Amino acid sequence: MTDPTTDEYPADERMAHQPPSWFSNCVAAVEQRRWGAPLVATARRFFGIEGLDLGGLIALELFTTVMPLLLIGYAWLKDFDSSASVGDLFAAQLGATGDTVATIRREFGTAAGLEGVWSPLALAGFLVWGIPMSLTVSRMFALAWQRPQYSIGQRLWRGSVWFAFYLMSATITERILLVSNPMLPRPLLYLVAVVASGLFWGVTPVLLVPGVRLTHRQFIASGLVGALIIVVVLRIAVRVVFPPLLAGWEGFGPIGVALTMMTWSGAVGVVWVVVACAGAVYTDHAYTLGER
Repeated sequence: MTDPTTDEYPADERMAHQPPSWFSNCVAAVEQRRWGAPLVATARRFFGIEGLDLGGLIALELFTTVMPLLLIGYAWLKDFDSSASVGDLFAAQLGATGDTVATIRREFGTAAGLEGVWSPLALAGFLVWGIPMSLTVSRMFALAWQRPQYSIGQRLWRGSVWFAFYLMSATITERILLVSNPMLPRPLLYLVAVVASGLFWGVTPVLLVPGVRLTHRQFIASGLVGALIIVVVLRIAVRVVFPPLLAGWEGFGPIGVALTMMTWSGAVGVVWVVVACAGAVYTDHAYTLGER
């Protein structure tokens, strides 16, 4: 009897007859668990839609659109004070301490330096750049939720509304998480941040994906998954990974800070794709549980 794993057979047939690897066995074991099946499904959907490529594209748009708006908004909140550094915003984001904070503050300059950018025309320019970003996110969610896309006209107005929601959600979350002397207990502030982020990620597929009508259970599942990944998991990972990364690039000066921020944008972009895939999978999972 001929062995189908020999070179006489095409590569795809040989792979089909190969014994399962230890990794495949581990994935199969996790998938059989009630908690593991959605995780495996999320990973498969992420790689099935080329999640790394989509994340890289979103990262580029975050770096060129959202980051300038965050800097301008932070400078405005500080009343363009010459003693306030916009680098404090990203130092807090990255969990930087000690000399690394001083490096970031030095490279970003003061809030007063952005006062000249604070004009309707300049802000309109950055906001217009948010439209291509919203179109990319709309396409990404359609792929993750396995739905067709809206027409270009629908995507433009829905994407504009989505971008406005995103800016409001990001402003609320950042103001809560970066406040230095909170009047309320910090756990309560984190809860408010999670709720604000959850509302945004729950509304996003309804706004951007055709035919999505979520029940209360599905809305909570979609929003909670996004909020926990963005507000909790991503922030913990950033504070663990990026401070030593930035310290290693500190000798490169401004280029080192730029490389760190580009890497941060890349991580956020990939996580957004994970959120879209996880939201779709866990929404289906919540629907299945609701029917039991």
